[in-house]
Amino acid sequence: MTTTPEEELRRKLASVPRGQVGWSQFEDVACEVLTYLFVPPLERPRRQVRTYSGIDRRDAVFPNRNRGSGNPWGQLQDEVGARLLLVEFKNYDGQEVGKDEVNQTSGYLTEPMGKLALIVSTKQPERAAYVKRNSIWSAVRKVILFVTVDNLREMLYMKERGEDPADLVIDLLEDFYLSWE
Repeated sequence: MTTTPEEELRRKLASVPRGQVGWSQFEDVACEVLTYLFVPPLERPRRQVRTYSGIDRRDAVFPNRNRGSGNPWGQLQDEVGARLLLVEFKNYDGQEVGKDEVNQTSGYLTEPMGKLALIVSTKQPERAAYVKRNSIWSAVRKVILFVTVDNLREMLYMKERGEDPADLVIDLLEDFYLSWE
């Protein structure tokens, strides 16, 4: 029996060791999943992108050349200026994504990039991460969405069913708007 590309990617995600030992493999597999899900309409990601000074290194950046609200990526471009989609990967085992990871990600979002980032993690973030994310939105209108491995699997199922996996990103954005205070 032949496996589908979605099944193969779900298998790869499940096989990645959690924690420091599997960080590079997690980044590779999760980026492969996002590329499969979102390219096109997004452009292929640029990986390990450093700023000119070399101080900041972004895990992956997907150029978004979609305009207009006729598709989810155009809507995100219009709504939050998502010119480039920043993605940070966190392959945690014992710890959770916290406020420090949210601060770091926020710092990577520069004006020309836009104001949308995804933190893709093996675990749900701790409460402090949600609070920090809300305060960043309040202060500078940057949106940081938390995407778990379960979300990646669900997007793969969506693609398998012929649905647009970017709709889940829109759902996460709307959930963020509803929970913001």
